[in-house]
Amino acid sequence: MSASPLTPPPTPITLIEEAGVAQRYIPALRFHALTRLYDPAIRLTTREETFKRRLLAQADPGPGSRVLDLGCGTGTLALMVKRRQPGAEVVGLDADPEILGRARAKAAAAGLEVQLDRGFSTELPYEDESFDLVLSSLFFHHLKRAEKEASAREIARVLRPGGELHMADWGPPSDPLMWLAFGAVRLGDGLEPTRDNAVGALPQIFEGAELQGALETERLRTLFGTLALYRARKPVASTPTLRRG
Repeated sequence: MSASPLTPPPTPITLIEEAGVAQRYIPALRFHALTRLYDPAIRLTTREETFKRRLLAQADPGPGSRVLDLGCGTGTLALMVKRRQPGAEVVGLDADPEILGRARAKAAAAGLEVQLDRGFSTELPYEDESFDLVLSSLFFHHLKRAEKEASAREIARVLRPGGELHMADWGPPSDPLMWLAFGAVRLGDGLEPTRDNAVGALPQIFEGAELQGALETERLRTLFGTLALYRARKPVASTPTLRRG
């Protein structure tokens, strides 16, 4: 029986085994062979320079702040943070060793000091309350609902009281043309992972992790649909969220 044309292709899961435990990640653009095309594809289709500059202006990292770029990919956003605020300590995290290699090469070529770590958003390798800002761009739509919720809890855990999350990702399409454009993303990245983005559920997920004031702040039209900016804040008076186990 042939597959329905509305059925997305199988997700290319890559496993990393560490300490005897295998964990999944999806390569940039879904396939390792396409990783080299990631930067030009994002630049040409998402208005990357515009939305990342607006995200940075919204986050406004200060001197001495510690900033995590979650799902950092090739490091473009992390390097933009360092250029904007040289006095910030910038950390990027991604699960894909190949794309982290590209990020390290870009940082070296730019002469910028950025810490780049391998790890998973559902179990961040950082201490409680160790970041002032968590940024993320075009990452959360790759995660299934349970992974989004676990990642939001981890973000809340590593943020200091009063720290903020600032995110850019696909949002609810703003008109029929944007619905049509976003259909290509949904088929490519999976209907289940992208459902929360399509229905505007990200602020609800952030609030469920006890981040406050979660809201969509801005929308941009792109070739692949409506890209939205979000923000949320960890309460100043909070009980630290302890690591599992």
